Amino acid sequence: MPEYVLAFVIAAGVALALTPGVIFLAAKTGAMDAPDARKVHKKPIPRIGGLGIYAAFMVAILGIMQFIEVEPEVLFEVTGLLVGGSLIVLVGVIDDYKNLPAKVKLVGQIIAAAVLVIAFDVRIDFITDPFGDFFYTEWLAIPLTIFWIVGLTNTVNLIDGLDGLAAGVSTIAAITIFLVALQQNILLVAVLTAALAGAAFGFLYYNFNPARIFMGDSGSMFLGYMLAGISVIGAVKCAATIALIVPILALGLPILDTTFAIVRRYRGGVPIFKPDKGHLHHRLMDLGFSQRQAVLLMYVISALLGLSAVALTEVSYQFAIAIVCLVVVLVLYGAKKIGIFRMNDSAHQH
Repeated sequence: MPEYVLAFVIAAGVALALTPGVIFLAAKTGAMDAPDARKVHKKPIPRIGGLGIYAAFMVAILGIMQFIEVEPEVLFEVTGLLVGGSLIVLVGVIDDYKNLPAKVKLVGQIIAAAVLVIAFDVRIDFITDPFGDFFYTEWLAIPLTIFWIVGLTNTVNLIDGLDGLAAGVSTIAAITIFLVALQQNILLVAVLTAALAGAAFGFLYYNFNPARIFMGDSGSMFLGYMLAGISVIGAVKCAATIALIVPILALGLPILDTTFAIVRRYRGGVPIFKPDKGHLHHRLMDLGFSQRQAVLLMYVISALLGLSAVALTEVSYQFAIAIVCLVVVLVLYGAKKIGIFRMNDSAHQH
């Protein structure tokens, strides 16, 4: 059995086995998500599910790494990924219990990203432009990579609004990066993304509607951080632009949702970090979709974006850019149609 299949199976199995224990722990220690005006659920639900995802990923990777031969420098990068990932989970768990202010959480995210980028030298050193020329990031490498990691960390965090949404979209994104890594023959990235997909997929069993547990910030920030970090490690090995465009497309839905949220709040004169009910999943439910239908539709959109990302690696640069532009135009049209740029009246009442 290939290492990556094993990584997926181990991670999914550990997540399935451990999550009931996490549910019990959350109930015992008071890590419960209480319903409020902005949330969709009606009764308190345990919310440190990220611990199960994290443990599943770590067990799978630490197990598999014994069997793969990697150069010392690559091992160093993976160590950085695991250290940084552990830090982000710590920030998330504290937030799940204490509800940290947005700015404090952001500082925690920046520190976790800086550890990977500065202490472990994982950074975006160059980008290729559409004509195949290299653009070296030089002194921008560190801030650029930190921004990338913090950005994706928040992206997955913000889409975590419906049962199973963040876990499913993250699974699809991880599988997308996995497929590209296989195409490019980057075994390590394939193993890392397979383990991540397995951990999120195993957790989804308890998290799909009606959810018995939420992943909380510990889970959503961990998944976003890992997807960002793994894609940077992958970028070093193949055409960097493709490696970074793939996660952008694979996470296209939450990235666009986040961008729309910022535009909407800015236009409505609302603080950017102030949550609202204008997210894509809220809009779909306003249109009459059930929670399950809204989530499944968003899975389908994510899978289509993921497939277009995999297709990109097979075509010429110019054609790839045409695909990306077409996807963006279609999404913007759809977003405008369902009123995603308007502030909801409910946002003004609170």
